[in-house]
Amino acid sequence: MAQDTVERIEKLSTVLKDLNSWQLELVEQVVEQFRKPYISIDGFAESDIVSECFLNYFGDILKIHHTFSKEAFTKDKFEYALERVSNLCRNFAQLAPRGNPGHDITINGVKISLKTQADINIRVKKLHISKFMELGKGEWSDSVENLEGLRKQFLAHLEAYERIFSLRCLSKKPEKWHYELVEIPKSLLDEARNGNLRIVGKSSQTPKPGYCDVTDETGELKFQLYFDGGTERKLQIKNLLKNYCIVHANWIFSTELL
Repeated sequence: MAQDTVERIEKLSTVLKDLNSWQLELVEQVVEQFRKPYISIDGFAESDIVSECFLNYFGDILKIHHTFSKEAFTKDKFEYALERVSNLCRNFAQLAPRGNPGHDITINGVKISLKTQADINIRVKKLHISKFMELGKGEWSDSVENLEGLRKQFLAHLEAYERIFSLRCLSKKPEKWHYELVEIPKSLLDEARNGNLRIVGKSSQTPKPGYCDVTDETGELKFQLYFDGGTERKLQIKNLLKNYCIVHANWIFSTELL
């Protein structure tokens, strides 16, 4: 064991003596999680975001979170964890101001948009972003022509950042939490400029919602923009095939206490 590690352990043991019994119990629970091996942990070898340092630090933060919570990691926790871990692993990161309409974080000078997904009906092979952006402005009637203006809002929004990452919680059982970090290529979403626009005529919403279907050369669906005509007026991304994306990391672990 390295000398600096020995010194850190000795210093920590001295500090622990000042804790009361319930504080010690909480520390013991965290330590137990650290000692439990991952069911599976792996990173994309060519990733410029997920190093071995990042993989382990971020995984341990997920473990700590689920030591005290049965709810999936939220977007704000993802943002703060990503900033902290990136800086610990020598990638300079800085969060954007709260409420910034464009990027959420900058890492090594690159502006990045962050998303999370943890819905109960999550599918392993398809991504769904329930609120990609707000659509509060622009004309929106029941004609396909007006969907063109909403699509232009989407394409303009893409220009505000360079990369998009989604942290997905694929399994929520305490005996097997499964998270993955997926990058959605901007070039893929940019294909929406040539997608097929259509109105959902049978919908009871006002204004009526619409779709932009993006397909490959054989006609197979790659993803959809869904212009949600509800009270929020938001844009969703539906049925995005994960095989067009990059999976940077996977963490599978148990948080059941003995």
